[in-house]
Formats: sequence, C-alpha cells, structure tokens
Amino acid sequence: MTLDEAIRGTLLLDGGMGTELERNGCNVRDHLWSARVLLDRPEEIAKVHRSYLETGAQCLITASYQISFGGFERAGLTQADTEHALRRSVEIARKVRDDFAKERGSHALIAASVGPYGGALADGSEFHGNYACTYADLFGFHARRMQVLASAQPDLLACETIPSLEEARAILECLHALPAAQAWFTFCCKDERHISHGEELRECACLLHAEPQVVAMGVNCTAPKYVASLVREVAAVTNKPIVVYPNSGRQWDAASRQWIGPGGGTFVQLANSWREAGASWIGGCCGIGPEDIERLRHLLAA
Repeated sequence: MTLDEAIRGTLLLDGGMGTELERNGCNVRDHLWSARVLLDRPEEIAKVHRSYLETGAQCLITASYQISFGGFERAGLTQADTEHALRRSVEIARKVRDDFAKERGSHALIAASVGPYGGALADGSEFHGNYACTYADLFGFHARRMQVLASAQPDLLACETIPSLEEARAILECLHALPAAQAWFTFCCKDERHISHGEELRECACLLHAEPQVVAMGVNCTAPKYVASLVREVAAVTNKPIVVYPNSGRQWDAASRQWIGPGGGTFVQLANSWREAGASWIGGCCGIGPEDIERLRHLLAA
C-alpha cells in the first residue's frame, strides 16, 4: 500500500509497542522505555513489528517515541547515540516490512514515531501537558529529532500523543522546516471533546486542516469509550483521513511506571462505532496487541 492509497481508503495500524515488549519479557521500566530495548535488544523490536504484520497491520509505527537528545543525555548517551537510535528505529521497521513483503507480497507503510515532550520526561506529563517549559523549548526538543527521523525516509511521521495545542503548534513549525515530509497528528484526550491539556480537539483539527503536510489527524492513547465522540469532533471540520489508535482504557501510573485498573470496554466492539463516526485509519496503542489487531482486521473487512 502507498500513502496515497491509504489517504483515499482505509488503513489498519499496528498496536502498542512498549506493552507488547513487556508481555514478551522485556524490561521497559527504564526511563528510556522501549528505546532501551531498541538499544540493547533490537531483535525484540523487530519481533513485535513482525507480529503485527502477521495479523494484518498495514502500517508500522517505529520504536522512536522515547528517543530524544535530552533523555539520552540524562541516560549517559551521546548525541551521536541519539541520532543512530532514531535512524535505527526506522531501519528496523523497514527491514521487517521489506522481508515480509518479499514473503507475502504485501507492503506496509512506515510511520516514524514523534513522541511528545512529556514522553522524554518519563513522569507521565504527556497525559496532562502541564510542562514547565517555553514554546522555544518545545520547538528545540522536536526540531532536530524530526529532522533526523525524516532523513531516514519513513513514509510519514507519526506526531503522536500530543497533549496540548501549544505543542501541536511547535511540532507543526518543525514540520514546516521539512517541506518534503508528511505527517499525521494525533492527540491524547481526557474526555469526549478535550485534549489532555484542556483545549478542544475541534480547535486542534481546525489548525491542521489547512496544512498540506498534515495528511491525517485524530487521537491516540485515549480511552476507547471517548473515541467515537472525538472522531465526530474532527469530522466536523476536516475531510482528511481521521486516525484513531486508542489504548485499552487503563490508566498510566507514572510512579510505578505501569498501566493500572480495568479497561474501559471491549476494544474491537467499540471500533465499529469509530468507523461509523468517520475514522478510516484505525489501530491500537498501549495495551492493544496483535490478537486485537487481527480481530480489528476482520471487523474492517466486513
């Protein structure tokens, strides 16, 4: 599948990376989360990517969410280490995709994950967006890593789990500096209308609708029960593809660095309401695994 074909039709995304790595026995309690596994056990990243392709995913999101220059520096790593890890995340996904394509004849897209500022802080602040930083700090955080990711030539950038309109504006400014790059923007939301920091999702969609480099927009790492309403908010202001990949409905505990509590409903059963509301790119985030993506594939094919 090409990006143009996806824009005109439907796209089945993959599921969570960190939670699937943990389920496979990897330690993701480190502050670098899945990026630590990328550094130490890259074959495990490839294994997760492969598992999603096996169950029908048409798009792989790279394991670059937690990779940042500041976060790597705090972990004792160099800027060169950071650049290598960013490129390596794309290379791993591409090799898995290409090997699978040779075997099965299918061709998945590669979306390079651009995680939020709060993701690198490892304190759960991406779920509220109340950062102690300036707009310039946000721009500086995103600009270089997006440049490196784009240089690795993914099919597009996945600017994801964005908690605030201000951070979306900063990421958008960084995207403008990469005129050949295309991206989706997805927001983390706290209820049926508002993103985590409090702004209305509809306002965010209005900002992005006129941007030619933004090919799709929507929500991710959000409780499934809110998604149908959120899709309708986006659909009211844009005809671009609406992308949704919610989590399982559990809550992130930043102190223990784990997801806690029960899920908020049956993921796949709710997915049909997301499609009916207008979503055409659908997948899963934290807590959603290959078996969920396989069931989702059958639903979307019906």
